[in-house]
Amino acid sequence: MSRTTLVRMLALCAIALAPVTSLWAQGTLERVAKRGELRIGYRTDARPLSFERDGQPAGYSVDICGRIAGAVRDHLKLPDMKVSYVRVTSDSRFDAVVNGDVDIECGATTITLGRQERVDFTLMTFVTGGTILSLSKSPIGPLDALAGKRVAVVRGTTTESALTAFLKAKLIDARIVQVADRDTGMAQLEKGEVDAFASDQIVLMGQAMDALDRNKNASFSFGDELFSYEPYALVVRRNDADFRLVVNRAIAQLFRNGQHAQLFQTWVGNVGVKPSPMLLALYQLQTLTE
Repeated sequence: MSRTTLVRMLALCAIALAPVTSLWAQGTLERVAKRGELRIGYRTDARPLSFERDGQPAGYSVDICGRIAGAVRDHLKLPDMKVSYVRVTSDSRFDAVVNGDVDIECGATTITLGRQERVDFTLMTFVTGGTILSLSKSPIGPLDALAGKRVAVVRGTTTESALTAFLKAKLIDARIVQVADRDTGMAQLEKGEVDAFASDQIVLMGQAMDALDRNKNASFSFGDELFSYEPYALVVRRNDADFRLVVNRAIAQLFRNGQHAQLFQTWVGNVGVKPSPMLLALYQLQTLTE
């Protein structure tokens, strides 16, 4: 192959790749401004943080993202900016952000260092911990009572890894049953196919609320202790400091002006749940000033 031919081939390759390179070189704010639309990913199975009510996205995290949308609109000076909500799952949420299908994911996602190899996180928005839910007719209070029991857990979640480590450290011989999503785990618990369902405490509260909506006679029992620490945040594209700053400013403003208390009461406190000391500390720590 001649030198001239090689140069021409390299030039053609550069031209072919230029649109792709240009696309990924754009930051989130640039892409939002160009299409006039902010795309928010949300979960349907993470009540009270992110779920659907009457076919529409709802919840604590969704409300926070609604306020973030307003901040993005103001920052870009786009009064007609469209806000679209896109369903994501536990399995698809990170790919959706990485691939640009959504600009931000607003669900119940735990910050981990491993996940930060693919995505970035905003300021923390909530904190909870992993525990179990069982039927009141056969309650499992202390977690060492899981010995010999079947425990459903959503595969690939931080709950699964934390529960596995906890059981191993405590020498508790429980059988972990992997399920595709929280609704499946809850259904198996209600049918008696498993003895307990493990997830983040706040999410289990939401699952219990859903079950009570379907059956007023349903009754559940929570585990007596937590087996993990789960700090939640919103998921954004990696290495996109400009967009993350706009988002973090909106979140910090929520905490400074006290709107977070109203959000908590609307979605969590209305069923009698009080904010934990850890959550109250988070709210104080996230009130960053300009």
